[in-house]
Amino acid sequence: MSGAAAHPAQGDPVHGHLVHGHLVHGMGTALEAPAWPAITDEEAEAVLARFVGAGHLAALRWHSPRPFSAATLVETDRGTFFLKRHHHRLRSPAALAEEHAFMAHLRAAGQPVPEVIAARDGSHSVTCGDQVYELHARASGRDLYRDRQSWTPFLSHGHAYEAGAALARLHRAAGNFAAPARGAHPLVASFSILPSSDPQAAAQAYVAARPALSAFLAGGSWLQELSRLFAALGTGLAARLACQPPLWSHGDWHPSNLLWSAQGAVSAVFDFGLATKTCALHDLATAIERTAIPWLDGDPVPDAAAANALLAGYGSVLPLSRVDIADLVAVLPLVHVEFALSEIDYFAGILGDRDQAELAWQSYLIGHAEWFLSPTGQSFLRELGGRTAA
Repeated sequence: MSGAAAHPAQGDPVHGHLVHGHLVHGMGTALEAPAWPAITDEEAEAVLARFVGAGHLAALRWHSPRPFSAATLVETDRGTFFLKRHHHRLRSPAALAEEHAFMAHLRAAGQPVPEVIAARDGSHSVTCGDQVYELHARASGRDLYRDRQSWTPFLSHGHAYEAGAALARLHRAAGNFAAPARGAHPLVASFSILPSSDPQAAAQAYVAARPALSAFLAGGSWLQELSRLFAALGTGLAARLACQPPLWSHGDWHPSNLLWSAQGAVSAVFDFGLATKTCALHDLATAIERTAIPWLDGDPVPDAAAANALLAGYGSVLPLSRVDIADLVAVLPLVHVEFALSEIDYFAGILGDRDQAELAWQSYLIGHAEWFLSPTGQSFLRELGGRTAA
């Protein structure tokens, strides 16, 4: 599971009685009751008054099914906006300011990123008690994937190609964004363990910086499990990643974080909640991991053609060398490790849900990595690696 909320196209009004029945994506395929209740009309109206030019509420048009925050499409007398609410332990105003700065940089470089609306105090978020709100202008395009899970394949290989090209354009625009990596916020795609020459020590430091994660893992064999995975899948990885230029990246590149033109091109990019400084190949590997392997199936059969289409689209803007492809194949099996640890921190700490934390550890962290050791996973890596001979 990844991402906080989709950025939907306009739909039918959502009335109060439907809000109470609102369901969200779970860690599997079933819809579940939300951890964060849907935004109400009264709540939206009060918050909108604190944003510049937002106007007065006319209707709530859609509630996002994404699980890590609450979000809704808001129609006012000034237009249509996207309102998103976070618990302050998940996203503080300072944490939101980091991703908003990245979005502003990309917009200034011509990328199709939604405008973040300023609050009346000059900031770009509003705090009410334990809740932090942000408001975005409505993005342009068709939200073809808005009700689909994060690990959802592209509807066509053409979409995969266009998404790859859009990711390359975003990386090119991000090249001169010089902010430091984000801190130990929950649900951020950090990049400290994979590039370390001592991943075990880096993992221990990562866990120690997150008390809830540390408490959840205490007394278990988690470090031995990670060491086993790195021994099997991470040989030489640090040396490969040392050659990659640092780059602020999206961190959650999948089709439901994109809007689409009628011609099938990417018309908008949103949901930068996981963004931080990693490297281009880490972001590209994440995109493949999110879209080419149907993890929610019991026995996932990967779509190597979709992955190769995404790489071809990327390469049409920023050419990939043989070494780049080899490095990508090397990082892919472990690319989800750090975000999975962040999910565990979120479930064990903010939600206090040990069952979901255990699922994130066993199925998402261990399970995803071990899949790449299976015959199917190894075959998939060989098919991607075969691009080096092209």
